[in-house]
Amino acid sequence: MLKTMRKNVKALAPTLWIVIATFIISIFAIWGGAGRLGEGSKEQTVAFMGKDHISTDEYYMALRNRLEALKKEFSGLNKAFIQQLNLPQQVLEQMIQQNLLRWKAAEMGVTASNQEVRDRIVSLFQRDGKFIGFGEYRRILDYNRISLSEYENSLKQEISLNKMIQLLTAGITATPEELWENYRKQNESAKIEYLLLEESKVPLDQTLAAADIQAYFEKNKDKYSLPERREGLYIFLATEDLKKEVQVSDADIDKYYKDNLDQFKEPEKISVSRIFLSTAGKDKTAVQKDAQALLDRLSGGSDFAQVARVSSQDEKAKEGGDWGTEEWRNLSDKEGQEIAKLSPGQMSGLVETEEGFSIFKVSEKEPENTPSLDEVKVRIKSTLEDQKAREIAEQKIGQIEKTARREKSLDAAAQKMGMKALSTGLLKKGQGLEPFDPSGSLSQALFELKEKQISPPVYTFSGTGIVEMEKTEAPRPAAFEEVSPDVEKDLRASKQKEVTLQKIREARPQVEGKNWEETAPKLGLEFKSVAEHKKEQYLGVIGESQEIDTLAFSLPIDQTSEPVEFATGYALVKVLERKEASREEFEKNKATELTNFLEARKNRFLQSYIDKLRTERQVRINYGLFMQVNNDILSRYETTE
Repeated sequence: MLKTMRKNVKALAPTLWIVIATFIISIFAIWGGAGRLGEGSKEQTVAFMGKDHISTDEYYMALRNRLEALKKEFSGLNKAFIQQLNLPQQVLEQMIQQNLLRWKAAEMGVTASNQEVRDRIVSLFQRDGKFIGFGEYRRILDYNRISLSEYENSLKQEISLNKMIQLLTAGITATPEELWENYRKQNESAKIEYLLLEESKVPLDQTLAAADIQAYFEKNKDKYSLPERREGLYIFLATEDLKKEVQVSDADIDKYYKDNLDQFKEPEKISVSRIFLSTAGKDKTAVQKDAQALLDRLSGGSDFAQVARVSSQDEKAKEGGDWGTEEWRNLSDKEGQEIAKLSPGQMSGLVETEEGFSIFKVSEKEPENTPSLDEVKVRIKSTLEDQKAREIAEQKIGQIEKTARREKSLDAAAQKMGMKALSTGLLKKGQGLEPFDPSGSLSQALFELKEKQISPPVYTFSGTGIVEMEKTEAPRPAAFEEVSPDVEKDLRASKQKEVTLQKIREARPQVEGKNWEETAPKLGLEFKSVAEHKKEQYLGVIGESQEIDTLAFSLPIDQTSEPVEFATGYALVKVLERKEASREEFEKNKATELTNFLEARKNRFLQSYIDKLRTERQVRINYGLFMQVNNDILSRYETTE
């Protein structure tokens, strides 16, 4: 599941076009007002950008809305997956980018006129190709509890950002040669087969002699050096340990529930199926006649899902027309209104839209539900315990920091408070301290300090710490004794690589002219095939391989390649057929290709531009509040692990 999620969540990477596309969504998230962080906390700042900032409430709502949207796609979404995918960091980064771009637009004097805002509203609020009218537009905003002035201000900002981007990227162009090469990369493909032999599948039973390990080290001394390392004293307070000091009363839980009631609401669920016949390029009357015939069959008792599989003309046909409980909400307003009228088990008549004719069936309908306090009591208790434990940690570390700065010694401060400061040992930058700081936050802090300097509080997912820098060890060549385990591991890997290469070389003549899929298991190889391999395309197990890309478009058909090395083993490649790009087709689609190519190039330029803005605006993140908000939200996903 994680692999699937990573693939889909790639779309969340904070590139500029996504920033712009989701700008209005983030505004809705912030102004939706579904409760404040914890027990009515006052607004605090999670990120600073010059004089601008992002409050904890803004970040809280943006992250929560992003996770709720993902939860609809991935039912197994839980705390561990969210952390592995770095979703909190992605959401905050996106918000920072939005803020930087708004600031730059204001500095450049790029604004949107009232007429431009009006035109944008007209284009957004349409039904059957016509504007719904400003009265209906205002009613929609009122129904969704969205302030008219705030919404139109968000549109003004969105328009100004787009205008600024057009100004910044106006000079970006592409040569005909660049376009053609890019078109070839996108459209040329090769049908390939490849055989894999991973080093881990090749046993290496021999014992490595100490003399061989020493000799390998002497031969590869340049490979073994120690980077700068630092050692310090630290105190770390784990959230789980501090929970023992926390008391959460029923009154606390009741207050949190009432203050944050909207956070627990489960929206109305309607399970919808659809049969759709398109009128695009067809005689509308004939399509309507066909749709009516299908409706008559369904009314006569035919199975809806079976009819949808055979006759429906949308992407859900193969699933029996099942649009689930959420995706159908992306259909037209008219279709949504018809669905809302249906009772469970009821089927609609023909619903006509600009695209064609639809028939709907509602199989299940659950009203909006707010779980009772008893149903969410355990979750709320866990959230409050975590919050209070972190508050205790922050308070204690704050006291230690104050005392340590006065005493000019973390050790002295620890002793005064009945604690003991521990040594980090020599650490590389970013090296973790297991088990409480695997991400290396403390070592990162060490590398920001001068000797005897004390850090501010350091926040991690598992608690809060503080560190004092004791000494620095400059980079130097490693002695054999310091890296002997690494040397032995490298020598074993080297020998295993040699054995793997030898084995696949021996297999090469045995697969010539044979059916690779049948032959591979007999030789201990893994068979893979790709119907349309394109340059820079990811290959299962191998990943991206420039060498295989070259072979795919140069190796003679049906000829077995020499062994190709990849990160964890070797492969043999065979090309079955190729599809070459057509100059004629390229010329036909040149305008579209130019648009796509320029968009990608502009995107890269703008990402670089945003990086410069970050430096100019001296972006700073309050990691304490950042972690507090994350833990508050992520605690709600622990029950699904």
